[in-house]
Amino acid sequence: MPIYAYKCSACGFAKDVLQKMSDPLLTDCPSCKQATFSKQVTAAGFQLKGSGWYVTDFRDGGASGASATAPATDTPVTAAAAATTPAPAAAPAAAPSAAPSE
Repeated sequence: MPIYAYKCSACGFAKDVLQKMSDPLLTDCPSCKQATFSKQVTAAGFQLKGSGWYVTDFRDGGASGASATAPATDTPVTAAAAATTPAPAAAPAAAPSAAPSE
């Protein structure tokens, strides 16, 4: 069963509640008894580490394990690749400002 974080917008009371996904949302604050208790969005409380997880599985663009041809690396752009990539348009030159002469 997941743990949900709730917080009251009226009094600021916060509570973590262990409840089923099919259970109705809590709406009444246990502290001030107002109907301002709402579920909060929280980050996951775990990380997947080690080999065999998403970070290492799909880094090579979908090839699996030993059949991967070459691992993805951070390499600089080669001259041939740079020649095929269109250069960004040059910005128009700013007009020189004319200072009033005395």
